Amino acid sequence: MDFVGKRIWFFVLSTIILLPGVVFLIIAPGLKPGIDFTGGSTVMFEVTDSVSQDELRGVITDIGHPDAIIQQMDDKTFFIRTKELRDEEKDNVIEEIQRRASPDGVNLLAFDLVSPVVAAETVLNAFYAVVAAAVGIFLYLWWAFRNVPSPFRYGLAAIVALVHDSMIVIGIFAILGELADIEVNTMFLVAILTVIGYSVNDTIVVFDRLRENIILNPNRTLTQNANISIMESMGRSLNTSLTLLFTLLALLLVGGETIRIFLWVLIIGVIAGTYSSIGIATPLLVVWESGAVGRFFLRLLGRTPSAQTASETA
Repeated sequence: MDFVGKRIWFFVLSTIILLPGVVFLIIAPGLKPGIDFTGGSTVMFEVTDSVSQDELRGVITDIGHPDAIIQQMDDKTFFIRTKELRDEEKDNVIEEIQRRASPDGVNLLAFDLVSPVVAAETVLNAFYAVVAAAVGIFLYLWWAFRNVPSPFRYGLAAIVALVHDSMIVIGIFAILGELADIEVNTMFLVAILTVIGYSVNDTIVVFDRLRENIILNPNRTLTQNANISIMESMGRSLNTSLTLLFTLLALLLVGGETIRIFLWVLIIGVIAGTYSSIGIATPLLVVWESGAVGRFFLRLLGRTPSAQTASETA
């Protein structure tokens, strides 16, 4: 198949997928932040009776905290993160849990407040982590592909692909936040970083194959080598992605509510990452090497590229 020749269709499809999310990010408040980002309270306690996480969630929801994040630390210990609670509200939570779920007693282990300032620092640190990851990926790919022409373009193409995948996930959750009131938390940030890693891994598989074909078959055009490389690596990429998707779907079915957002982000990210390595990163690299990117920006600036300029940008 001529994947590179059909690049315009891939680019149009990505634009169609990305555009609604971008629109919701602009016209709506954006992602709906959870209590991890807005501040709140954390409660850790130990129950005497045997209590399931679902049973505890029902109690917490009934007393007015449906957005609470509940984690089961061990058989008897639970950790709850919810909106900011006053002392009497905290006491009411413990009393209701004891009355409805653990009549033999509930032992409060810790109660803390998470200020919005700390939450804002979490977002800022996550942003720094994403930037550091992107810079590290770019420098590594620049060095790893130093034996082929214009190695920095491989790094930038991979960065474009991971930004594409991240924006798909962020856009979808911006839509869900506005239409379905779905919040994002720190697990969402962790999942985004995981998606970035997977996206680059899948892209590198294709790029590495392309590098080998360029060195072994210098008489072929870059377009030919790119198409062959995509075909040769597609089986490996699809098998890896499907295996991971089956695992994530199994966790989605049997896992707890706490990791559900994390799993959905990974599922969307895996699909987007597999697609972008084939339809975005490699075709973009070929377009760039052919000089089309340079000519596009010249036209954008209102200048018509001459034959000499076109050859230089190529």
